[in-house]
Amino acid sequence: MKASSKLWPGQWQWPLPAVLAWLLAWLVFKLLIRQGAVPGLSLGAASALGVALSLWGETWWRRLLIGAGFPLSLAISLASSGATGIPAWAWLLPLGLLLLVYPINAWRDAPLFPTPADALQALPQHAPLPVGALILDAGCGAGHGLQALRAAYPQAVLSGLEWSWPLRLVSALRCPWARVRREDIWIADWSAYDMVYLFQRPESMTRAVIKAAELRAGAYMVSLDFEATHLRATAQYRTPGGKMVWVYRAPVQAL
Repeated sequence: MKASSKLWPGQWQWPLPAVLAWLLAWLVFKLLIRQGAVPGLSLGAASALGVALSLWGETWWRRLLIGAGFPLSLAISLASSGATGIPAWAWLLPLGLLLLVYPINAWRDAPLFPTPADALQALPQHAPLPVGALILDAGCGAGHGLQALRAAYPQAVLSGLEWSWPLRLVSALRCPWARVRREDIWIADWSAYDMVYLFQRPESMTRAVIKAAELRAGAYMVSLDFEATHLRATAQYRTPGGKMVWVYRAPVQAL
């Protein structure tokens, strides 16, 4: 990437473009109000700026978040400072809770997408494992994937990695038979496992392709719903709920 492109907020790590756009919109709104502009003009100008800055978003939903962030936060702020007696800053509390459960450095990975209980029932037919096999749920969230893996491989040794410490605690409480640790799944070593299970999102699968090279011969990488498009799948099937399961066996083969 050229140095000049790094100055373009659209190239910054999400959610920094959105935060900057919201701050700029609020700055314009406050400056116009202090200069004596009528509220309608101030609101319109700040909202228009937010819409223009929505071009920083790489996807439609990010553009929507950027463009709608200022008017939505202003509406919540005005409502919360009214007759309810709730202070204007109270709308920040949900954001604080979101950051606690889902830290910013994990925003590039999947949100909390629970694995359906029956999604992995047929997996042993496509990826057989011996008794005592080591299975890792990379990004285990609240433990739904671990429970689905245990149902599919009851004699396996299960581990989970989760960066959010509240979710890691919930997963450990729900799955006391698994070893659940707080760790970055993209830094952790995958080479010790017979299977690594993922339920991420399309943007994360490029990183999964790189990590798959760590798997020892005969080990599996399994992805729910999202294909590693640069790798040749050894098997694939559709779950009862309609999601696809993609199975890749090491040594992985590039397409």
